[in-house]
Amino acid sequence: MFGGSGNKFKTAKVDTLIGHSAEVQGDILYKGGLHVDGKVKGNVQADDDSDSMLILSERGMIEGEIHVPNVLLNGEVNGDVHACERVELARHARVNGNVYYNLLEMAMGAEINGSLVHRKPQEKRLLEHKGEPPRNPNATPEAAKS
Repeated sequence: MFGGSGNKFKTAKVDTLIGHSAEVQGDILYKGGLHVDGKVKGNVQADDDSDSMLILSERGMIEGEIHVPNVLLNGEVNGDVHACERVELARHARVNGNVYYNLLEMAMGAEINGSLVHRKPQEKRLLEHKGEPPRNPNATPEAAKS
């Protein structure tokens, strides 16, 4: 769609469409493909274990956090973007927040007002154990108790 010939977003299946005149107020939780041409005021989330993707068009806007495995942005996001797989920022993408990614493609003209943070796939699993510190495989049982 916006990148090179190896772009897996080219054949993305869209299950849900938010049209350019629509405004959604509230969080969105979905599976599959979501295409946003309108405005979303709320968080957008898909299951990390799925192949779900979000496409935000040049006219689209999201005010909230994004937690989706695969993200293609060409519009405006006011909030952090978390993608355990891939983020593609097209030339009209504007992100006011941090971008957490495993793979990143960024076109000339895309704008990020925040940090780019690379996350390896295994870091995602460690972050899922909220409240539990990551286990050190080299630690002895006695060290784990202290």
